Amino acid sequence: MKLENKKAIVTGAAKGMGAAITTTLAREGADLVLTARDVAALEEVAAEVRALGREAHVVACDVTEEAQVKAMMATALEVFDGRIDILVNVAGVTGPIETPVQDIDVDDFNYVITANERGTFLPIKHVAPTMIAQQGGKIVNIGGTSGLRGYPMRTSYSASKWAVRGITRTVALELGKHNINVNAVCPGIVETPRMMKLCEGKAQVRGWTVEEVYDEYVQDMALKRVTTPQDIANAVLFMASEDSRNITGQELAVDGGWDV
Repeated sequence: MKLENKKAIVTGAAKGMGAAITTTLAREGADLVLTARDVAALEEVAAEVRALGREAHVVACDVTEEAQVKAMMATALEVFDGRIDILVNVAGVTGPIETPVQDIDVDDFNYVITANERGTFLPIKHVAPTMIAQQGGKIVNIGGTSGLRGYPMRTSYSASKWAVRGITRTVALELGKHNINVNAVCPGIVETPRMMKLCEGKAQVRGWTVEEVYDEYVQDMALKRVTTPQDIANAVLFMASEDSRNITGQELAVDGGWDV
């Protein structure tokens, strides 16, 4: 197993990509702290991890609140005897959809920026001292291909994912001397309930059917198929394992060729 006895934290682990990433890391041997705001959903994923024979510890945490992030890290250090090998930052929000920049409410803009930027920054801030002390670790941020190109009608979301790239590259430069890899996996549209809500929202604004919006996404992709949560989980596993030992500060797009 690629991650045998490694100790990992996954934020936003309750649903969709986060759940797939969590169970994939467990199948490869990792013990996990699962964190999100929805504890009931986390417990369902934790049960799957335990069924695979790995440890799963559920911690409620809003990753935009520093006190909660500090408490979550303290719990992880306690249950893992002071070691954290892997941090995967999945937690995030989508924000306004199909909304031109002049119509975006400032509070909605700030909400997305806070969730996606500060929610990536704070877990890194509070895991870094441990990884530095142990002289090793893997940090994987979930970015987005909207942070690799412009994304019309999604200014706040695109801005937040460009910021994740900046965090990733800068922290990679700071922590590289401590044998810590910092990378981003950048999904395109992923087959999750969140994607269907996005399609429904666009369809309502445009007067289209949901199927027409979905097909528009598919036709924009070179491979003509939508990414699955497992596709993202496989990429995260690569970045969290020694297979990527000499890769840092990079963005891996997993989007079916949307950004080509």
